[in-house]
Parts: sequence; structure tokens; C-alpha cells
Amino acid sequence: MPVDHRPAKSVRVLLAEDGGTAHGALALLLRMEPDLEVVAQVAAGDAVLDAVLTHRPDVALLDIELPGMSGLDAAAVLRDQAPDCRVLILATSGRPGHLQRAMAAGAAGFLVRDGSVDELASVIRRVLTGETVIDPVLAAAAQNAEPLSLTPDECAALEAAANGTPLADLAARLHLSEAAVTAHLTGALAKTGTPTPTEALREARRLGWV
Repeated sequence: MPVDHRPAKSVRVLLAEDGGTAHGALALLLRMEPDLEVVAQVAAGDAVLDAVLTHRPDVALLDIELPGMSGLDAAAVLRDQAPDCRVLILATSGRPGHLQRAMAAGAAGFLVRDGSVDELASVIRRVLTGETVIDPVLAAAAQNAEPLSLTPDECAALEAAANGTPLADLAARLHLSEAAVTAHLTGALAKTGTPTPTEALREARRLGWV
């Protein structure tokens, strides 16, 4: 009788990637690993939670740049509503601010997408043992980076103000007083060292703070 070399239990993986020419390629490669099973694919961050609750993956691989909701925000949702699912953030380029936000959101790992599928498969297996796995170059950069500076209210005020929304409308949208919005914007401008909300938002994104 032939010996069955299949693993006793496959690791169930959810993959969240923005749609594009490479969409599906990673899933195809991961399915070639004998112990990995891609049970669901989604192309938007706001579809992640429903897919996780439906398919119950062991690990969710989340692209950091997703429409609807970023991979970082989706990770925070899974931390609160599906804590048994381990989360790996995948980024095209690594920024210390993004790493800080990922760890704050409860991610089990953060990888820059320049490694092999074998390496990614190895990390998936490692996080299931309880390890936290971070791209080593990014981890070194994060040690010397400024702490995550913008508060959630400052981020929200910047994003809303960057298109020139009047202060009164901005305050109504954020359910804050005009004085509170002004304080949040002033703090964000000071922390980014920029003169306008548009430039502050650009700088915050460069640093990975939003």
C-alpha cells in the first residue's frame, strides 16, 4: 500500500490582495505548498471580516493597500472580532510607521513582498506556533524611528481637511467642536513639521502614520 505523504491537517489561509495583473498569482503559488490551503480570496479590506467568519482561516494574509479598508485597519477588526485568526501584513515597501501600526493592531507578522513564496510559507507556519515574524531590515529601521506620533483624532482631522473642507463642516463630520478640530489639526501640523493639512497628510503617509 502506498504511503500517504499529505499533511495530517492543512493550514487554512485567507488572502486579501488588491485586484490587478498579479492578483491570484500568490494564491496559485501558495496552493503548491502541500500543507497550505487557500480557503478564500478577497480584493477589499471591508470584505475581510465576513470572509474570515465564513471560512475560518488559521492565517489571514492582508495586503497593506486595500480598497474599502486598509490591511492595517482590517487587522484591528480581526483582532477584536476574530482573535483566533493570525494576521500577516504584506507590504510592497516597508515603513516603520506601518510596522508600528501593524503591531498595535495585533498582527503576528509584517513582511515586505520581495521574498520567495517558500519564505512566506515558512513564516505562515511559524506564526501558527505563536511567533511574531517581522522583516529584519524593517525591524532594524523601526528601532531608530520616531514613535508613532499622530493620534486617531489627528489622523481623521487631517484626512478630512486635506480636500479643503470648511472648519464647520469638518467639525460636524467628525462630531467634534470646531475648537477640538483646530487643536487636532494644529497638533498634526506641528508633529509633521508642515504648513498645511495636505502637506501634513502627505508627510504622515510617507512615514506610515496613516
